[in-house]
Amino acid sequence: MPRIVGRIDTPNSSKYLQQLCKHFGHKISVEHDTHSGHARFSMGSARLTADDQTLTVEFPSIGSEDIPTAHDVIDRHLEKFAFRENITGLNWSPPTSG
Repeated sequence: MPRIVGRIDTPNSSKYLQQLCKHFGHKISVEHDTHSGHARFSMGSARLTADDQTLTVEFPSIGSEDIPTAHDVIDRHLEKFAFRENITGLNWSPPTSG
């Protein structure tokens, strides 16, 4: 199964990680702190990390057919939380072999 990784440079990476995790936690199993998170979506599990300048979301193993859904779910929610920065989603790398 492929692995996908998306990143965005923002000084608010920890804030957005926490907002995403808290929001997703209303519907799915999520664990997080200020710099890392783990969300268990039906399409696969996502690992979220935040450092001083970058938010990273990784699906280490996801079905090829689920990649567009993963991109859409993460990007749509991030856009809502990061509207002040005009973020239009993560910069997703092409899928790689897990």
